[in-house]
Amino acid sequence: MEPYRIIVKQSVSKDLKKVPKKDVERILAAIRSLAKNPRPSQSKKLSGQERYRLRQGDYRILYSIEDDRLTVCVVKVGDRKDIYR
Repeated sequence: MEPYRIIVKQSVSKDLKKVPKKDVERILAAIRSLAKNPRPSQSKKLSGQERYRLRQGDYRILYSIEDDRLTVCVVKVGDRKDIYR
């Protein structure tokens, strides 16, 4: 049993349609890995927000963690130059 449950917002599936298929597979694998460790060493907490970002090549995965409910909520996926707008 994995300790954290992954919740992916519907808008993320729309974001992934813009990403090449080979990159989508790597992004999904990174999202699945958050269930075991929601704060991997390569993730960073975003300043001024209760969100984290995880790098996956040229793409970024933005997510929040609810430790009391053991959930990770993926809120956005996109190219590094557009994700923070």
